[in-house]
Amino acid sequence: MLMTRDAREILQKALAFSDNERAEVAGNLIASLDTDLDLDADALWQAEVARRWDEVRSGRVKAISLDEAKRRARTLLHG
Repeated sequence: MLMTRDAREILQKALAFSDNERAEVAGNLIASLDTDLDLDADALWQAEVARRWDEVRSGRVKAISLDEAKRRARTLLHG
């Protein structure tokens, strides 16, 4: 399905945003598609976030920079 002219214009404007702004817009657009709220899934994600944060704070897991994460992801995807 092709985008309307309005949608193409909005996309072009959005692509000029900063990385953070584009991520925020994308997240909001994706969230708008999720009309069935699964409270169990939300609770599980919240628990997972808390567990991961605890691992970082305790020193069991070392955080890496976004640039390093991107580099590792590219390596995994492209070898």
